[in-house]
Amino acid sequence: MEVVQYNKDFKLNIPTVVTIGAFDGVHIGHQEILQNLVKTAKKEDKKSVVVTFFPHPRMVLENNSTIKLLNTLEEKISLIQALGVDLLYVIPFNKEFANLSANDFISDILVKQLNTNSLYVGYDHLFGRNRMGNFKLLKEQGEIYHFSVNEIEALSVQEIKISSTKIRKSLIEGEILKANEFLGYSYFLTGTVVKGKNIGEKISFPTANIKVKEMFKLIPKDGVYVVKSFMDNKTVYGMMNIGNRPTVSGKNQTIEVHFFNFNQYIYGEVIQVEFLTRLRDEQKFESLDALKNQLKTDQIKAEDFIKNNQ
Repeated sequence: MEVVQYNKDFKLNIPTVVTIGAFDGVHIGHQEILQNLVKTAKKEDKKSVVVTFFPHPRMVLENNSTIKLLNTLEEKISLIQALGVDLLYVIPFNKEFANLSANDFISDILVKQLNTNSLYVGYDHLFGRNRMGNFKLLKEQGEIYHFSVNEIEALSVQEIKISSTKIRKSLIEGEILKANEFLGYSYFLTGTVVKGKNIGEKISFPTANIKVKEMFKLIPKDGVYVVKSFMDNKTVYGMMNIGNRPTVSGKNQTIEVHFFNFNQYIYGEVIQVEFLTRLRDEQKFESLDALKNQLKTDQIKAEDFIKNNQ
């Protein structure tokens, strides 16, 4: 997949099949859209193009926005690439771009730059300055510029319409299984392994402390999770604690992973960790021995889940 950052001089000559969106999470609804986009483009001998934005528009348009995102840009690129899209066009969303009129977005970007032949958008898609652009305008402009406009319906699971907002809510509430069902994959985070205070090592549960550099990345609810990672061409399972470590009077949130049957040196490495299920809330124990005993119980439960579900 070719990834192109917005450039006023960029231009495609081959006709394209295009869709537009933030695509945060690249969930099962997004996946269905993009798979159909790729299939249509191949069938019609055209190029499949996804137009996305970074930062997320809400981070720019909302005052004091506290929105947390499901993906970093790099994670989103990786997920979209896996679906076979030909080109990802990344537009830096800023105040200047937000001021672009809907008509100019259509003529300058969709028509002149991307050579759009077919466009796929949600019936409620709004765009352009003051969000004045809509499905009706696209249909009207499509007739002028000779591109078709196709409506995308929201995908539902168990009669619940899938959305990035609902997935964020599930993760914030610790409902990992629900979030993963809606995503179509295990929610994950990417971070650098940094040195901690080695308290876990003292109680025979050494941990890798994960530092996520993107402040906007959504970290699920504090608690203990079953997780997995892929290192040195093999899958490694473990359990993660997210929280303030109240047993040792911790004050800042940390993300710590104890990998099972794993003793490699990984400090400084960037790793990806997937969430499989949530075991319990974070707790304060009366002693490190009590914490150690609980961790033994957690590991038994984690290994039982892995045995039965992986």
